[in-house]
Amino acid sequence: MTTDTATEVFEEHRPLLLGVAYRMLGRVADAEDVVQDAWLRWSAADRADVSRPRAYLVRIVTRLALDRLTRVKSRDEAYIGPWLPEPYLTDFGDTVPDTAERAVLADSVSLAVLVVMESLSPLERAVFVLREAFGYPYAEIAAVLDRSEPAVRQLAGRARRHVEERRPRFTVDPVQRRELTERFLAAAAEGDLEGLMALLAPDARLVGDGGGKVQASLRVLRSADHVARFIVGVARKGLPDVSFRFLEVNGGPAVLTLSGGEPDTVLQLDVADGRVRVVYVIRNPDKLHALRS
Repeated sequence: MTTDTATEVFEEHRPLLLGVAYRMLGRVADAEDVVQDAWLRWSAADRADVSRPRAYLVRIVTRLALDRLTRVKSRDEAYIGPWLPEPYLTDFGDTVPDTAERAVLADSVSLAVLVVMESLSPLERAVFVLREAFGYPYAEIAAVLDRSEPAVRQLAGRARRHVEERRPRFTVDPVQRRELTERFLAAAAEGDLEGLMALLAPDARLVGDGGGKVQASLRVLRSADHVARFIVGVARKGLPDVSFRFLEVNGGPAVLTLSGGEPDTVLQLDVADGRVRVVYVIRNPDKLHALRS
């Protein structure tokens, strides 16, 4: 395999590798670092005996992500306030033609699922990502992780039960989510408390992530009243030279708020039965770098 061919092979698999790394780490920058490290190993390796480049590269990325996940777990113990994943732009385009496959990929990268996955062990998380998001056979996952197939099946079952027990059940219809997001944004911009209350479920929650670096709620807000009053209070303070942009983030519609052309906030809603159940507000500037145009 020539250097040019090796580069082409790696670039062909880059989206898959980045998808695996991000789902394991919940951080775009860390995932990109892992993929870059994988490229360095791939480019320096003896590729003559590599008959299945995809499997070889996924194995490298998974192991690098496991090492990094162990390190960031200890780092996150000192995180200030609620933690949310770094927003991940997801536009599958024509690369995922199958509607069912698109739904699985979108769900596996949703904020709700990634938050639940944070409580899995690194190994459980690796198995869950490879099995549930990408449909890898147990035998192949066992080879990636150097574990026995029965051990991998146990890890998969434990991880699946954990996620299913804790994941919220929300509507994933993007049209409805986009419509409610537009109405929510309009009510917030107008300081319309009653309008927001009409959109929120009675038990709605707001999860804000400022990382201790910018102003954000340091606890999860619960109930429509608390969430609506908080949103109105923030909107009244305003931002200089504010503008908005709709994006597809983590498999669903989201709003990027910019101040002076720089990303300030990502807002995404989870919806069920026509009402907003969870409001995610990501403001930690370290998590918004990838959204700069």
